[in-house]
Amino acid sequence: MLIDSHCHLEYKGLVEDQDGVLARARQAGVGGFLSISTRQREWDQVIGTAERQADVWASVGIHPHEADGHADLGEAALLAATEHPRVIAIGETGLDYYYDHSDRAAQRALFRRHIAVARQTGLPLIVHTRDAEADTAAILTDEMEKGAYPALIHCFTASADFARTVLDLGLTISLSGSVTFKNAKALQDIAAGLPEDRVLVETDAPFLAPVPHRGQVCEPSFVADTARFVAGLRGENPDRLAERTTRNFTRLFTKAGL
Repeated sequence: MLIDSHCHLEYKGLVEDQDGVLARARQAGVGGFLSISTRQREWDQVIGTAERQADVWASVGIHPHEADGHADLGEAALLAATEHPRVIAIGETGLDYYYDHSDRAAQRALFRRHIAVARQTGLPLIVHTRDAEADTAAILTDEMEKGAYPALIHCFTASADFARTVLDLGLTISLSGSVTFKNAKALQDIAAGLPEDRVLVETDAPFLAPVPHRGQVCEPSFVADTARFVAGLRGENPDRLAERTTRNFTRLFTKAGL
């Protein structure tokens, strides 16, 4: 069994045929889905899907692109949302200096707020980082010194140095369809050497469809293609990689109850 550790089931391209999307993924061997929120107004919808579908769980958080619009969001709102039994993660949150859709100081402040809630609840923090390695690493390290919290870097596309930093902090790394791209040799080298107990697979659907689905709307079923590719990089049997990444998911996301 595989688990898609990061997908956006409420986004255009998936939500119109959500039942069909989930059915196709289950047929491909995907037995669990973590549906990610990116802004507060999505929380009820994401949680609602998790309530209806026994193999779907929800996260609550604010994407860095949305930081300016959530500057007043305090820890209390996040904490209250995490009380729902289907909410098993905080995020996605982090820093995105590539698009700069929100003020960088606002991104950093909101990122730290999410970390505080992850520390208080014990729920894993789902981290997005793009063109912001130095600040992301500095904040993760500084906050870890204040008290441990579980976390993962989703859709990892960063450097080997950043990978070593987050692994040293005890974080997990999740690989998306990006690792299958022909220009991703450096990322493939990193993926091949990740510790076996620190790797997850995801789609980030509806984005980043892996080879051989490039150019299509990405669906959670495609996580099977990414997993097969990663298994090949690591010289592993795909079934063994599926078993291991599922075990890693259950160990990290303990509230899922698997």
